[in-house]
Amino acid sequence: MSIDLSLHSSSVGPALLGAVVHGPNGSGRIVEVEAYGGAEDAASHACRGVTSRTEPMFGPPGVLYVYFIYGMYHCANVVTGPAGDGQAVLIRAIEPNEVTEAMRTARPTIRRDEDLTNGPGKLCAALGIDRSHDGLNLLHTDSSVRLVIDEPVAPAEIETSTRIGISVAQERPWRWYLRDNAWVSKPR
Repeated sequence: MSIDLSLHSSSVGPALLGAVVHGPNGSGRIVEVEAYGGAEDAASHACRGVTSRTEPMFGPPGVLYVYFIYGMYHCANVVTGPAGDGQAVLIRAIEPNEVTEAMRTARPTIRRDEDLTNGPGKLCAALGIDRSHDGLNLLHTDSSVRLVIDEPVAPAEIETSTRIGISVAQERPWRWYLRDNAWVSKPR
């Protein structure tokens, strides 16, 4: 199975549900994502054009864009759309294939396994993804962070909502998640 990552982020987003992301500390199935549409999307980092921070967003589809937010969290995105467009899909939550000791060590205050990776900053910490991985090709099998696209999720399992945790362009229904999955983040 493959996904055409060169399509618009709003098409790629729901197709990434069920794909597996591998990081230095473990791996997990993507259960929640949000799309960011490039220059025409006021909530996208790409809306202000290419900067040293956003340069990977404008690369070819399949590149990893990692940014640091609030001085404490890393967030991982799959670059989508044509090169130069600045589109990306934020990985908001994963369900670990196995909860590893490295994941627990990276998130020592977590009491419930579901809280290890049920948010974009949480999953990056648990998987060991940081800015040093920014710009990696997620489709290379030897990459330290990689994406394995497996069987698609049935449309009946997917819920759609508006994006969360942003202050502009909130009305777009560009958040997708697996219905009744315990690892999905909790909207604030």
